[in-house]
Amino acid sequence: SKYYNTGYPNDEYGVCTDVVAFALKDAGYDLMVLVNEDIKNNKELYDIDAVDKNIDFRRVKNLKVYFDNNAISLTTDINKIEEWQGGDIVVFKKHIGIISDKRNRKGICFVIHHANPYQIYYEEDILEHRDDIIGHYRIS
Repeated sequence: SKYYNTGYPNDEYGVCTDVVAFALKDAGYDLMVLVNEDIKNNKELYDIDAVDKNIDFRRVKNLKVYFDNNAISLTTDINKIEEWQGGDIVVFKKHIGIISDKRNRKGICFVIHHANPYQIYYEEDILEHRDDIIGHYRIS
């Protein structure tokens, strides 16, 4: 990842937060604008020295704060299967993704995410293999 003066990557590269940002942008929510506004209105909640709208929305810790303030907070218990829906956002300690409508045999959702440059599939069955889920959100 690198810094983009446009905020959003414009060279087909990116990180996990960009998957969420582009998905929400396609749904009509501009995270760059929304997170920047939330930081301006609630700076004390964010651990930011210098506000920079081009990068702040691309950091997992900032998105966690933003979703805590602006989205419906849901269970982090993956075994409450009926409470997980495609399009939900899942936040891990240092990672973020979107819940897929695809499920494994147990009914647990796959996650659409970007974890590394060598990742073969971007929709993966990873929820059961993670012990660091710190947030699960739905945009209303």
